[in-house]
Amino acid sequence: MNDNAPRNAPVAPRRGTRRGLALDELTLAEGFWRDRQRTNADATFAHCLAWMERLGWIANFDRVAESDTAGPRPGWQFSDSEVYKLIEALAWESGRSGDARAEAILESLVDRIAAAQDEDGYLNTCYGHEGQAPRYSDLSSGHELYCTGHLLQAAVARVRTAGEDELVAIARRAADHVCREFGPDANTGICGHPEIEVGLAELGRALDEPRYLEQARLFIERRGRGTLAPVALLDASYFQDDKPVREADVWRGHAVRALYLAAGAVDVAVDTDDAELFDAVARQWDRSVERRTYLTGGMGSRHQDEGFGEDWELPPDRAYCETCAGIASVMVSWRLHLATGDVRYADLIERTLYNVIAASPAEDGRSFFYANPLHQRTAAGDVRPDAVNPRAEGGARAPWFDVSCCPTNLARTLATWQAYTATVDGDEVSLLQYAPGLLRVALESGELALDIATAYPHEGTIRITVREAPEGPVRLRLRIPSWATGATLHDGHEAHPASPGWATTQLRRGDTLTLELPTTPRLTWPDERIDAVRGCVAVEKGPLVLCAESIDLPEGWPIESLRLDTGTPPQPNGDGATVQVSKAATPLPHQGAVPYRATPDPSEAPDTAELQLIPYHRWAQRGSSTMRIFLPVQAARNA
Repeated sequence: MNDNAPRNAPVAPRRGTRRGLALDELTLAEGFWRDRQRTNADATFAHCLAWMERLGWIANFDRVAESDTAGPRPGWQFSDSEVYKLIEALAWESGRSGDARAEAILESLVDRIAAAQDEDGYLNTCYGHEGQAPRYSDLSSGHELYCTGHLLQAAVARVRTAGEDELVAIARRAADHVCREFGPDANTGICGHPEIEVGLAELGRALDEPRYLEQARLFIERRGRGTLAPVALLDASYFQDDKPVREADVWRGHAVRALYLAAGAVDVAVDTDDAELFDAVARQWDRSVERRTYLTGGMGSRHQDEGFGEDWELPPDRAYCETCAGIASVMVSWRLHLATGDVRYADLIERTLYNVIAASPAEDGRSFFYANPLHQRTAAGDVRPDAVNPRAEGGARAPWFDVSCCPTNLARTLATWQAYTATVDGDEVSLLQYAPGLLRVALESGELALDIATAYPHEGTIRITVREAPEGPVRLRLRIPSWATGATLHDGHEAHPASPGWATTQLRRGDTLTLELPTTPRLTWPDERIDAVRGCVAVEKGPLVLCAESIDLPEGWPIESLRLDTGTPPQPNGDGATVQVSKAATPLPHQGAVPYRATPDPSEAPDTAELQLIPYHRWAQRGSSTMRIFLPVQAARNA
C-alpha cells in the first residue's frame, strides 16, 4: 500500500513509495504553462460547453431523463464521453484553484446526468432506451464502456478534490453495474475502444474498492482473443484484439486505443504486483518509442486507422499524430515513471507536452488541431467558424469537429499539468518538468518549499531557492534532459557538470541552486531507416522542435524548395533560430512526363537566404500556411 499517495492527483498507485504531486503542491507563476492553464479555464471550458449545448450532446441526457428517445439522437455514439471529460476538467480546476465558474458548470452538468441514469446504474444516451439499440449490442463500435470509463475518471477528479458527492455516487453505481454485467460469470466481452480499464482501476484506488481493479484486470486479460467484430476493412489489431497484452512487443492499431489500454495495464500490473504484465508494457514502450514515434513525440503515422504504422514508417507529411494520442502517451509514460523512476519516461513526457499538447490549441483556447503533421504541403482551406468541421488533416485549427475528443481531452490535461512536474519519495524530491512557481511538499521529515524561477523553455536557466526545509538532509534530483549535453549545476559554491539523466544534491534552508541547460539551437538527424526523411535534418532548441513556416520565407520560395546549409550552425533568434538556406533549382517539367529525370539539378549557384525557424507549437497561429520540420540538406557543390 502506498500511504504516501497524493489525494489531489489524477494517478495514485496503491503500491510503491514514489508519488506525483498533488495539484495544489505547485503554484505556477507567470510563464509558458501558467498562460495556457489560465486560457484553458477562462476560454476553453466555456467554449466546449457552448458547442456541446449547441449540438445537443448534453441535451441527450435530458431526453433520456424525459423518456424522449424515440427520435433522432444528435452526435456520435460516444458523444457522452466529451461531457464527462469536460466535467473531469472542471473538477480538477475547481479543486486546484477554487474557480467558482468551473464549480457552477460542473454542478449543473451533474444534475442533468444524474437524471439520465437507469435504476440499475447503466448510463448511456445512445443505447438501451426506447427507439435505441439494446445495451451492449455493438461492443466493437458502440463505445458504451468507453464512455463509462470517462465518467469514472471524472468521478476520480471529484472524489480527490471534493470528497464523495452526487457525481461520485453516479460513477459508483455505473461501476457496480459494469462489474455485474461483465464479471467473471457474466458477459465476457470487451469494449472496442479501451478506456474502461483505466477508469475502473483509478476509481478503485480512489474509493478503496478492489472489485473495480479486478474488473479492470478481467478486461485486460480478455483482450487479444479476436472476439470483437471487424469494422470496415480493419483487422483485429485496430482494437489491439489480435494478441494478448502480455504477448505483444509493440503498440499497433489505433493509437489512442493502444495507449489507453497500456495505461490501464500499467495500473493493473502495479496494483496487483504483476511483473510480467508490467514488463510487457515497458517492452512495448521501448520499441514503439524507438521505432514508431515522431520527433515531436507524436504517435500514429496512418490516417486510415488513426494508428501506428510499421517500424520506421514515419512520413512527416502524412503524420496523423492525433492530439489525444499525445495525451494518452503522457498517461502511459507517467505511470511507467511512477513505478520505476526511469528518466526516459519523463524525457518523452516533456517532448510530447511542448510539441504535441502545446501545439493543438490556438492562443485564445477556442480552436484546436486534431492531427499534428510535421509537414504541411498546402495551406489549409477556410475553417468554418460557426459549423462543425470534419476531422482535420492538419493545417488549420478548427473550433469544433464532428468527433471532438481532442478539445475536452486537452481541457482535462491542462487542468492537471502540475501533477506531472515532480515526484516525492520519502525525503527525496525529483523535479521532472521546469516551470516558475512555488513548490511546497510534505516530506517524511517535514515540509520543503522551493521557489523556482525560470523562463524555460525559452531560456535554460533554472534558479531554485530553498525557502523551507526539514532539519535533516533532503535530497533533490534534477532531470537533465537527454538533449542537454553540457549542462551545469551551481550549488552556490562551484559549478559541476551535469550529464543527461539526474543531477543530485542535498538541500538546506537558504540554499540557492542554479541549473544551466544549454538551449543553443542544434541539428537533429533522423535514423537512416526512416525512409521518408532520409537526407533531411531538423532543428531543435531546448525541448522545442522548430519548423519553417511559409509566412517567413522569401517571396517566391515554396516550402518544398528549401535546402538547409548544415555548414552554418543555426543561431538563436527569439524563441526560435535563424538558419542559412538555399533554394533548390526547379527545372521546367516536360509536358506529360513523369516527375523524374536522368540528370541531376543544375550546378549553378543557388539563391541563398537567412530563414527564421519558429517553435512548432506556434505554427499556423498567424494564419493558414505551409510548414515543414525536416529540411533537405543542401548538397555540397563540386569545387
